[in-house]
Amino acid sequence: ETYVASKVKTCEAIGFKSTMVRMEETITEAELVAAIENLNNDADVDGILVQLPLPKQINEERIISLIHPDKDVDGFHPVSVGKLVQGLPTFIPATPYGIMLMLEHYKIETSGKHAVVIGRSNIVGRPMSILLSQNTYPGNCTVTVCHSRTNNLKEICLQADIIVAALGKPGFLKADMVKEGAVVIDVGITRVEDATKKSGFAIKGDVDFDNVAPKCSYITPVPGGVGLMTIGALMMNTYNAATKKD
Repeated sequence: ETYVASKVKTCEAIGFKSTMVRMEETITEAELVAAIENLNNDADVDGILVQLPLPKQINEERIISLIHPDKDVDGFHPVSVGKLVQGLPTFIPATPYGIMLMLEHYKIETSGKHAVVIGRSNIVGRPMSILLSQNTYPGNCTVTVCHSRTNNLKEICLQADIIVAALGKPGFLKADMVKEGAVVIDVGITRVEDATKKSGFAIKGDVDFDNVAPKCSYITPVPGGVGLMTIGALMMNTYNAATKKD
């Protein structure tokens, strides 16, 4: 809900027309397919986003594959993923794209650096590892992808010049896992109970920020940081989708 509201608000702020289509959790796959086909055929629609995860009765892969590649501003369609792997121009998933834009903006040196990506999701971890290893700037990293079955995670992280934490476990990355001067990018965004907050909860990242930050040359905060860049990158993809038609 937080992410969707932010997308709608940002579209309004920059002058994009956006329409949020809410559907019941009991929706059938056929009904969702029909809704996407209508959007595919609507010339007034430049980008289509399906908010994941979907209800269990719906095949996510089928739904993502139905979105026309020219309107796949989330960058999840198999055509988009294939082009990404080959280094061809395409829609890049918003979170990795936002991180790359951030590295570029702050002129972070990436060439020859060891980047460790914690998490192997199709939304963040895998595309992030591809982008960081490509012969581009930012890029040219030696990339290690870690996940729940990685045995010596701490030792690997201590070798990293750049760490991208994208596993969805609040405060997972501790100070003793990070070497001095590392660049740490926190992709995590988890609601945790917090009695001191008016809302009753706080947003926490995957990094133990207060203890890790003093060791870093750069570190992203949560909230803020990657979350804001994800929205920005999504808007860039949408703008590119619209102008590509002209």
